[in-house]
Amino acid sequence: MPEADSITTLLAFDYGRRRTGVAIGQTITGSARGLLTLEALGEQPDWQQIAALIDQWQPDLLLVGLPRRADGSDSEQTLAARAFASELGQFDLPVQLIDEHLTSNDASRQLAEQRRSGRRSRRVRKQDIDALSAALIAEQWLHERLIR
Repeated sequence: MPEADSITTLLAFDYGRRRTGVAIGQTITGSARGLLTLEALGEQPDWQQIAALIDQWQPDLLLVGLPRRADGSDSEQTLAARAFASELGQFDLPVQLIDEHLTSNDASRQLAEQRRSGRRSRRVRKQDIDALSAALIAEQWLHERLIR
C-alpha cells in the first residue's frame, strides 16, 4: 500500500448492486467531490466506464466504502463491496477499503438541507446521493490520513 504522502489523486467508490457513486479526491487540496453515479449493467458494475474514469483521472489509489451493520458486523452488502474491491485489482492500482458507516444517510441529509436552503433547486435523486456518498468516503480517508 502506498504511503499517504505518495498519493495525490484517488477515486472513491460507493458500491451498490444497482448504482455505484464515484468521487475524486485530491491530497494536495485535502478535498473530494462527487463525479457521477454509474448504473450497473445487469448486476455487474460498468467496468468499461470505470476503466475510462481511471484513464481520465490517473488515480494513485482506488478506495471502496465498506458498509457494515450498526453493530460493526458484516452484511451481504459488505461482502459485495469486498468482491467489487477485489475486482478493481484488474487495474493494477492499490485498492483500499474504508468503513463507510452511514455515508448514504449523511449524503441524503446534506442534499435535502441544500434543497431546503435554496442552494439546490432540483429534488434529491438517488444518483446524487451515491456520488456524494463516494465524496464523503474520500473525504473520510483524506481526513484520517492527512490531517493528524
